[in-house]
Amino acid sequence: MELPLFDLMTIVSATSNFSIENKLGEVGFRSVFKGTMEDGQEIAVKRLSKSSRQGLDEFKNEVTHIAKLQHRNLVKLLGCCFQEDEMILIYKFMPNKMY
Repeated sequence: MELPLFDLMTIVSATSNFSIENKLGEVGFRSVFKGTMEDGQEIAVKRLSKSSRQGLDEFKNEVTHIAKLQHRNLVKLLGCCFQEDEMILIYKFMPNKMY
């Protein structure tokens, strides 16, 4: 299953440069931010911490497995971004959900 790749600058813009006001919380080595795309779509952005030891190949493998999971009780994964030294998952935003 091919997932859309998001441009890093699009994600930076959507989250106001990962501003603290948009931070929803932290999960393990990931911070989660709320973002709004140019078309108004709300997204949840899960950003891997720079202190994580997860490599790019492991990240891509994780993305592949998550993309295959589809269930009405799971938040939809919209795509990912791995540019520069960033590894990011982009989900559909759902209020009061865990990412």
